[in-house]
Amino acid sequence: MSIEMLTLLFFGTLLLFVFLGVPLTFVLGGVSVVFLYFTWGADAFYMVASQIWGTMESSTLVAIPLFVFMAMVLERTGVAKDLYRMMHLWWGGLRGGLAIGTLGICALFAAMCGISGAAVVAMGTIALPSMLERGYDKKLALGVINTGGGWGILIPPSILMILYSLITGVSVGQMFAAGVLPGVLLMVLTVLYIVVRCAFQPNLAPALPKEERGNMAEKMRALRAVILPILIVVMVLGSIIKGITTPTEAAAVGVLGSLLSAIVYRKLTWGLMREASLRTFKLTGMIMWILFAAHAFSAAYQSMGAQALIEGLMTSIPGGPWAIIISMMVIVFLLAMVLDPVGIMLITLPVFMPIVQSLGFDPIWFGILFVINMEIGYMTPPFGFNLFYLKGVAPPDVSMRDIYSSVIPFVLVEIVGLALIMIFPEIATYLPKALF
Repeated sequence: MSIEMLTLLFFGTLLLFVFLGVPLTFVLGGVSVVFLYFTWGADAFYMVASQIWGTMESSTLVAIPLFVFMAMVLERTGVAKDLYRMMHLWWGGLRGGLAIGTLGICALFAAMCGISGAAVVAMGTIALPSMLERGYDKKLALGVINTGGGWGILIPPSILMILYSLITGVSVGQMFAAGVLPGVLLMVLTVLYIVVRCAFQPNLAPALPKEERGNMAEKMRALRAVILPILIVVMVLGSIIKGITTPTEAAAVGVLGSLLSAIVYRKLTWGLMREASLRTFKLTGMIMWILFAAHAFSAAYQSMGAQALIEGLMTSIPGGPWAIIISMMVIVFLLAMVLDPVGIMLITLPVFMPIVQSLGFDPIWFGILFVINMEIGYMTPPFGFNLFYLKGVAPPDVSMRDIYSSVIPFVLVEIVGLALIMIFPEIATYLPKALF
């Protein structure tokens, strides 16, 4: 059977089972095992085991459960509640101020934890009811939380950046440094969108009444809420940038920071530790099984001759190297709507990276484009994780349809940011070159 027919059959089977609701791990692993057996025989399974063994030997993977545990602890300490109170007082007097403040908190959470779900759950629980009670447009409030929550995988530290480095061999520290300015850019663009839209449609996000804005003394006291988050960010990123720790060791520093926060907020109990540990175990286990299954999927597809097929397709695209990069971004964007980011990375990166490097593009810059696309995937229907995280904590009158439709303008803003980073690569490459 030709590689073209195998590709159609392979991905068709994958999508069929995904849409039937079968968990992605079983789809990736099961489809791969079946196709490997019928194309190469039972001996091909040794290839999968060899790839998985090579990945499991990497000490970088230790950072994943540490960053997850850090996020689980921070989610329960009360940091988010105090941060929101501070943003409420300082920004509430502006049209769209609560939305802008929520974005700021999401950026801080992203710089603390490295995963997407923590900020979405925290802000969906605290900020969403507050914005809705004060007359904010439902779709604007939902879209802000979805967008800001996605920055957890772009603003360092980021678990997806660790996995990207693991697969491609680039420096984790350089990837972390490269994510800072693009993260700031996306935040600025989103804030500008809210400010401009609220200027033309003030009813979407009314300013708070004067009695809720607080006096200067209250505002200054509320600023204490920022001290611990900034301390954690400095501990994690500062230790990496200064060369004191590796990214893996910095994850342990971040865990220490989260535990210190729990002590300050008097929330460090055996119950919190037990719940955070169990959730970390479950989430890390899910990531590892997806990693195993995606390795099997990648091995199966490559063994059919996928690399030659995709390289042939890429190089035949009219328009030269930039057309190839744009095509890759479109492919990743479409895959991110239906697949898990880890699976997408392991399916596409082994094929894309040799092409990217042969065309002379910087793999760090390409990695940032890739991660932004994954971030957009987190907030894009039908299977974006943030959509379901938000639905789980939203008030009962918020429907899935509301959540789906709320993300459209914010996805467009993210795409504008992606385009700017493509046009001006220095946004992503300046800090890695300056610091490393």
